[in-house]
Amino acid sequence: MKENVLDVLMYLFENYIDDDTELEPDREQLQDLLLDAGFPGAEIQKAFEWLENLSDQDTPQTVHAGSALRVYTQAEINRMDAESRGFLLFLEHNGILDPATREVVINRIMDLDAEDINLEEIKWITLMVLFNQPGQEAACTWLESMMFDSPPEYLH
Repeated sequence: MKENVLDVLMYLFENYIDDDTELEPDREQLQDLLLDAGFPGAEIQKAFEWLENLSDQDTPQTVHAGSALRVYTQAEINRMDAESRGFLLFLEHNGILDPATREVVINRIMDLDAEDINLEEIKWITLMVLFNQPGQEAACTWLESMMFDSPPEYLH
């Protein structure tokens, strides 16, 4: 089975990061657990680097709210299909993402080693970004419930 960085990240998030347990394994323990789960060492290292970059990611200060339109580069269009870009727009229009956080999500998507990323993966990446952003707890909870509960709650 060919596992990629996003598979490792999703596994980590599902099993360790979003856990309410008081015991938090350190990086070495997590690496051993991931190796035991069958993930390749190179992909585990890339996933840890991605997470480190996520926590180091500064929110762009040049992004302004308002009626500005986000124009995607060709590389971004190649990585995210129209449905995925529409999902990000939906989240932004409903107050789940602000323009600055949207840019962090797009940067995190572009930092992955993947030709294209599907909608389900975009949701996971967005959830990881929101989980890591201070003050985004309500947005993170809403997106998490939309992803895991059915039917999803729609904002009005």
